Amino acid sequence: MATRQKLMRAVRVFEFGGPEVLKLQSDIAVPIPKDHQVLIKVHACGVNPVETYIRSGTYSKKPLLPYTPGSDVAGVIEAVGDNASAFKKGDRVFTSSTISGGYAEYALAADHTVYKLPEKLDFKQGAAIGIPYFTACRALIHSAHVKAGESVLVHGASGGVGLAACQIARAYGLKVLGTAGTEEGQKIVLQNGAHEVFNHREVNYIDKIKKYVGEKGIDVIIEMLANVNLSKDLSLLSHGGRVIVVGNRGTIEINPRDTMAKESSIIGVTLFSSTKEEFQQYAAALQAGMEIGWLKPVIGSQYPLEKVAEAHKDIIHGSGATGKMILLL
Repeated sequence: MATRQKLMRAVRVFEFGGPEVLKLQSDIAVPIPKDHQVLIKVHACGVNPVETYIRSGTYSKKPLLPYTPGSDVAGVIEAVGDNASAFKKGDRVFTSSTISGGYAEYALAADHTVYKLPEKLDFKQGAAIGIPYFTACRALIHSAHVKAGESVLVHGASGGVGLAACQIARAYGLKVLGTAGTEEGQKIVLQNGAHEVFNHREVNYIDKIKKYVGEKGIDVIIEMLANVNLSKDLSLLSHGGRVIVVGNRGTIEINPRDTMAKESSIIGVTLFSSTKEEFQQYAAALQAGMEIGWLKPVIGSQYPLEKVAEAHKDIIHGSGATGKMILLL
């Protein structure tokens, strides 16, 4: 006789659309881990802007419907599949990806996308690591090839990826500048690795940055809103400088001539293009950050699973991010 499968609460998306298509259901079967997989009892799950693009159907990769969103969970190992020998039931962990979706009480993940969560970080902080820190690592190390002593401007530094980029850049010996749109945001950016912060809501903030950096310009710009800032970024760069496009929500007109005299580059980045080996490289850098203490996720708004639609509205239309948005389970 078949044993009754355990059920859980999970958010399901049956059609692409606005935040209202996120449906919380309480009769979803708890997945069972197969070879090289683990099942995690989720305590917290990070909310990332990319999840809103996927949900709306506008993202380049579309999941098969229905699906459960979310990739960055933190929790405790509940069960381990065959050959997932690195983990045991009860281990505190976080992920950079899930197989079954993170907006749920339990999530299935491939063992190579799961990492031990040190005792000094809580589950909310664990859920804030995944996409933000791995993306910031990819942008700075893989795409920008940053070197100690270079300058970096994190354009939109008070959100999850921005603060991660400030912490990593500071640890790697860069001169770190950030921007934020609120007083609270500016304070948090300074507390998390930036040497100097500017208010991107001020009309003349680009002039202030130019004055601060002098004639040389900025070596690397980590850009969170390219459709608004890209043209300004090109005017700020040093010779051989590069803009790394992490976030974009529309189109913008630029003058390509702005790249010529400086021989500057515009480089797009997406975490999902990373190879398994690259993920391992970023994980090693981040693990060191946790051990030494420079990797300290800042938690922003927190929502229960019931308010997931509100979270998706706020991450896009909020008045300026401070810290990482988290769903609590």
